[in-house]
Amino acid sequence: MRVLSLIPTGSGPINMDQPGTFLHWSIFTVSLSNLVLILVMVVIFGFALVLPFPRTRVLPPETVADPATGDALFSGTAGGTTDGAASGATADPEDARMWTARVRRRALALLPPGKLLPDRQPAYVASWVYVFGVASLAALGVAIVSGVVIALGGPDWWHYNAVGHFFNSLHLWSVELFMALIVIHLWGKFWMAAWRGRRFWTWITGVVAFMASVVECFTGYLSQQNFDSQWISTSAKDAFNSVGIGAFWNAMNFGQMLLWHVVLVPIALVAIVGGHILLVRVRGVSHPLPARLREPGATGSRRERRRSRAAGDAAPWRGPTRRYDILKEGTIASVIVLAATLALAGILSSPDDPSVTVQSWSRVAPADFLATAATELNGTSETATYGPPYNNGTDDVQRLLFSPQQAAGVTQPIDAAQVFVLSPLATLAHTTPALASALATYQRAPASQQKSWADNYASAVTHVKFVGGAPVVPPANDGPVPTMLAYELDMARSGALDTDLLAQRQFYGTDFTKPLLFLEDGAYFANKATAMHLTGTQWGVMNETGSYPGQPWLWLYTLWYQVPGFSSSANVDMIAIYLTGAATILLLLIPFIPGLRDIPRVIPVHRLIWRRWPVAAAGPAGTGGAPSAGPSGADGAARDGSGQPGSRGERPSGSPHRTG
Repeated sequence: MRVLSLIPTGSGPINMDQPGTFLHWSIFTVSLSNLVLILVMVVIFGFALVLPFPRTRVLPPETVADPATGDALFSGTAGGTTDGAASGATADPEDARMWTARVRRRALALLPPGKLLPDRQPAYVASWVYVFGVASLAALGVAIVSGVVIALGGPDWWHYNAVGHFFNSLHLWSVELFMALIVIHLWGKFWMAAWRGRRFWTWITGVVAFMASVVECFTGYLSQQNFDSQWISTSAKDAFNSVGIGAFWNAMNFGQMLLWHVVLVPIALVAIVGGHILLVRVRGVSHPLPARLREPGATGSRRERRRSRAAGDAAPWRGPTRRYDILKEGTIASVIVLAATLALAGILSSPDDPSVTVQSWSRVAPADFLATAATELNGTSETATYGPPYNNGTDDVQRLLFSPQQAAGVTQPIDAAQVFVLSPLATLAHTTPALASALATYQRAPASQQKSWADNYASAVTHVKFVGGAPVVPPANDGPVPTMLAYELDMARSGALDTDLLAQRQFYGTDFTKPLLFLEDGAYFANKATAMHLTGTQWGVMNETGSYPGQPWLWLYTLWYQVPGFSSSANVDMIAIYLTGAATILLLLIPFIPGLRDIPRVIPVHRLIWRRWPVAAAGPAGTGGAPSAGPSGADGAARDGSGQPGSRGERPSGSPHRTG
C-alpha cells in the first residue's frame, strides 16, 4: 500500500488544507479523509443497528364496537378525527359536487390528519435506523438556510468576507452531513426491503431524491469559482459532451450552473422529497421481514406463498403501537444537526483554493503559456481538434455504436487560433504599431505559410529562455509569430487576456468556457490538479482539495476510470456514464427484479433492526391479534403502517397476516 502526501495552504483552527494523504491498493485509491467519512457512516449505521432504542409504553390496538352486531371494529381516530369536517363531508349536495370539495375529499381519504401528523406509530418502529430519514431532512434544512444566507451577499462574497466564509463552511458541512445521512437512510431501507407492500414508489422517490441531491451537490461545486470548481467543470465537460448533454448543459458556464444550483434543482429536490414524505405517510412503514426465509407451517406452492406474503406486507397493521411525537423528533434532530454543522464549520472551516487565471498561469509558467498559444495558432491543441460541441474535429469524439456527441453537433463554435490568439491581439494592435505590423504580415500570408511559421515556432519555443522577463526563442523560420506571442504573453501577464476572453461573450460574462479551455490546453492546469490528487486516474471525482472529505457516494462513477481496459479506452467517459446509468436504473428497479429484491431476506441484517419484535406472535391481520405488551413485544406492532389503526373502521377480513 502506498501513502501519498500533497502540498497545503491553510485555514480553520484545524488546518484541513494541510497535505492530503491517499491510500493506494490495486486499482483503488482513496483519500484518508474520505475513508474516515465512509468509516464514520458505517459506524453510525452499525450503532443504529445494535444500540438499544429507548423503550416506551406499548398501547393496545384501539377498537370500537359495531352498534348493530357488537363486533369489534378498528377505530380510525388515533391521532386524528372522524367528524364531518375532517372527512371532507359537506351538508349541501350541490357543494359536494364542487371541484374543490371533490379534491378535498380525495385528499383527506388518502391522507387524513392522523396520517399527516400522527401521534402513534407501529411498536416495531424501535430502532435508531428509523431516525436517519428525519435527520437527513434536518440537514437539508440547514443546507437550504445557509445557502440562502450566502445568496444574500452574492455568489462571491464568501471568498473575501469572514462571515460569508463561515456560512459557506456551514453550507459545506450541512451538505456533507445530508448526503451521509441520506446514504445511510437508503442502506437501512434496503436491508428492510422497504419497497414491500405496494411501497415501491416510496423506494423509487427516495432513490430519485438521492440522485437529485447528487446533481445539486455537483452544481454547487461548479458554482464555487475556485480551483476545485474549475477542474471539476473542465473534467465533467468531457463526460457530458460524450453523450451529447454538453451541447446544451455547459459545466463551464458558471452562470448556468449557479442558476441550476440555487433555483431549478432545489425546486425539483424539495418537490421529490415532499412527495416521498407524503408516500411514507400514505403507505406507512414496511412491516418486519420474517425471521426465516420460509415461515414455519407455511403451506401451498411458492407462488401462493409469495402472494400471501405480498398481501400481508400490504395489509393494514393491526397490532400495538407506541406514542410518536413527530414534531418533537424533528425539532431534536434539527438542533443536533445544527450543533454538529456549527461545530464542524467553526473548527474545520471550508476549502477555497484560489482559481487559476490566464494571468497567474502566464506569470508562473510563461514557457507553458507560450507553447500552448503556439498549439492554438497551428491548430494542434486539444480544443482545436476536440470536435462537437466546439468544432468539427474528431480527436475527442467518443463512440459506442454511434456518437451522440456528433449527433448534437457544434453548438458552441470555437476557432482556437482566432479566439485565443488572433482576436485578443487584434484588440491590442489598435494601440501597438509593432504588433499591428506583425499581425498584418501574418494575416496576409497564405494559410500554408501561417501554419509553417506556427509549427516552426512551436518546435523552437520548447527551448525558450527569459531575459528580464522577455521571451527569447531560438531562431527559426517562424516569421512574425515570435513578436505576436511575445505581445500575447504581456497581455496575459497584465490580466487583459482574461478580460478579453470573457468580453468575447456578451452580457454578464459568467461563461468561463473560453478561458477554461485555454487553461486546459496547457500543462500547468493539469499538473496542479495532479498535485492535488484530483484527476480521474487518481479517483479524483471523490476528492476535495487539501484534507477535506470529498464525495465518497460517487465511488461507482469513478470506479470505471480505474478498471483495466476501460481506463485506456478512448470512450471511457461514455462507458462510465452508461454503466453508472445502468446501475442507477437497477437501483430504482430493485423492487421488481427477482434476486436483487430478495437479498435482504437472504442476508438477514433486518434481524438487528427488528430484533426486539417477535415475528411469530404478530397475529392475524383482521382480528386485531397482537403480541403481548411484555418486554419482547413492547416494540412490536403498528396498525396501518402509518401509525394509525384502520382508518375506515372496516370489518376485519380474517385473512392471515404475515409480518414479512
